Amino acid sequence: MDVLNTIIQNSTLNGMPKWYKATTLSIFMTIVSTLLVMLIVLIAYGSQMTIRFGY
Repeated sequence: MDVLNTIIQNSTLNGMPKWYKATTLSIFMTIVSTLLVMLIVLIAYGSQMTIRFGY
């Protein structure tokens, strides 16, 4: 928790209200977790995700 508080103090979120900090951090964590899940799915099923062209 101290790491998160230090990051907030050193960023532009320092003077913002608590609800704005919470909203910003939740949106950021949602984006990061979505990207991590997509990376895991790509690693797990990447060999099966091929495009087959045919006539």
